[in-house]
Parts: sequence; structure tokens; C-alpha cells
Amino acid sequence: MSEHTHSAHAGHAAGKATWGMAVSATLHCLTGCAIGEVLGMVIGTAFGWHDAATIAAAVALAFFFGYLLTLLPLRRAGVGWRTAVKLALAADTVSIIVMEIIDNSVMLVIPGAMDAGLTSLLFWSSLAGSLVIAFLVTTPVNKWIIGRGKGHAVVHAYHH
Repeated sequence: MSEHTHSAHAGHAAGKATWGMAVSATLHCLTGCAIGEVLGMVIGTAFGWHDAATIAAAVALAFFFGYLLTLLPLRRAGVGWRTAVKLALAADTVSIIVMEIIDNSVMLVIPGAMDAGLTSLLFWSSLAGSLVIAFLVTTPVNKWIIGRGKGHAVVHAYHH
């Protein structure tokens, strides 16, 4: 796809963001974030790490999987690595940051959630609830970003 076509599409998307587009972008982000977040929380909890180390692992893995889920389809669409990485960074960074701030903050404020074991209903319900809250907060953020031709709008043209 030419730069002109991509730019024209991104410009066309500006101001045309729908809630459906925002939900789709946020679900995409949530998938990668949830994989990383759950994996990081499970690893940190299983090894008895302190909260900061557990959250650091969860955040690092959330970014890794969030970007990976954008990079793979771009690469399958024939986009070169350098361009694909730039697009993934542009598409997902703000969304992942917001999601990670929210879901980790929720985990920290729920009494006992970070110290609950892997077999605890408190751990799993807190983690699931934190991801739901993160989704609800991030969706309007993504709508605003997409409406300005940024975020997920920059990769939308490559999905067709």
C-alpha cells in the first residue's frame, strides 16, 4: 500500500471514529495486554515476587504481546519490519499505557489481591475485574485517538 493511500485513509478516519471502532481497537489491545498481564501476574505470584517486580513483569509482557498482536498481521500483509514496528508503536502505545495504568492500579487498591495465591478466587476475580475496568476506561480514549487519525487508525488501512 502506498504512503499516499495510507495517509489518505488515516486522514479520512479522522473525525469518523465510531464506538464500534473504539471497542474493536480496545478489544485488540485488551487481548495482548491480558495475555501479558495474566502471565506476568501469574509468574510474579508463583515466585512470590514483591508487587513492584510482579507489576513490572506484567507491564513488560503486556507491551510485548500487545505489540506482537499488531506486528504479526502487519507482517502477514507484507509490511517491512521497520515500518511494522513504527506502526505498532503508533497504534498501540497510548492504549497499552492507559490499560496498564488502570488494571495495575485496580490490582493494587483491592485489599489482598496482589498477595492472594494463584488458587484464590480473590486473585482471579480481581485480575478479571481490573481488565474489565481497564477496557471501560480505555475505550473512550481510543475513540478520541482514532477520531484524530491516530492510534489504531494508523494500522486500519493495512487490515484490508
